[in-house]
Amino acid sequence: MRGKPKNISLRRRLICDLMRASMDVPFVSLSRSLNVRPLLEARAGAVAPAGWAAMFVKAFALVAREEPILRTVYAKWPWPALYELPKSVALVAIARVEDGEECVIPQRIAAPEALPLAAVDAEIRRAKTAPIQDVPMFRKIMRATRLPYPLRRLSWAVGLNFGRQRGNWFGSFAVSSVAAYGGGELHPITPGPFIVSYGVVEPDQTIHVVIRWDHRVTDAAPIARVLTKLEQALNTEIAAELRAAGSKPIRAVGT
Repeated sequence: MRGKPKNISLRRRLICDLMRASMDVPFVSLSRSLNVRPLLEARAGAVAPAGWAAMFVKAFALVAREEPILRTVYAKWPWPALYELPKSVALVAIARVEDGEECVIPQRIAAPEALPLAAVDAEIRRAKTAPIQDVPMFRKIMRATRLPYPLRRLSWAVGLNFGRQRGNWFGSFAVSSVAAYGGGELHPITPGPFIVSYGVVEPDQTIHVVIRWDHRVTDAAPIARVLTKLEQALNTEIAAELRAAGSKPIRAVGT
């Protein structure tokens, strides 16, 4: 068959580099349906409810504040070791269309547990609509992706293998979902160490959540506890913040 060659765009080159960096990570996953009835009730009454990505980012970071293992990365240099970060750093997969091409670029949010939920949501929404050159993380990523292949490999190696740099480049956890496009059980791949994915809200007021993690960092039992704590954080702290942000006005019914 005769086809036609197509150049790899800068955005697809980023994904190629990301997949290469993820190849050697021994990922395992655990999934569970979380009951989010209190969260849904709080969100239904909010004037301007935060998006699901923002709620999961902050909820996971709140759990990580009490669970240091969720702020731990595997680093190879100067020798193989586990490295605990002082705070969470989230990477959120942002779906965009650039020059007619659909692409995904990660947005970095440092210490989301210390930010108002509205601020986390604003960062994610801005990353979806602002020009790439106006988003610092996007500029940084595109600058590295433009490098020649040998220099690109070197920059990725430094970002991946030094514990301190892992937080700067790849964060302590990532959030990705296709719920906005109809849902499905997504098992995304990143260099890790933790990736959270969520589906659509089901009629029984549950939402399916998948956590993938680097098995070199921790085992399944702590992650099972994390899913329970994540459900609690969504239904307590996040729901309370939604309620505190203001409720929809109640319209009087004429008689």
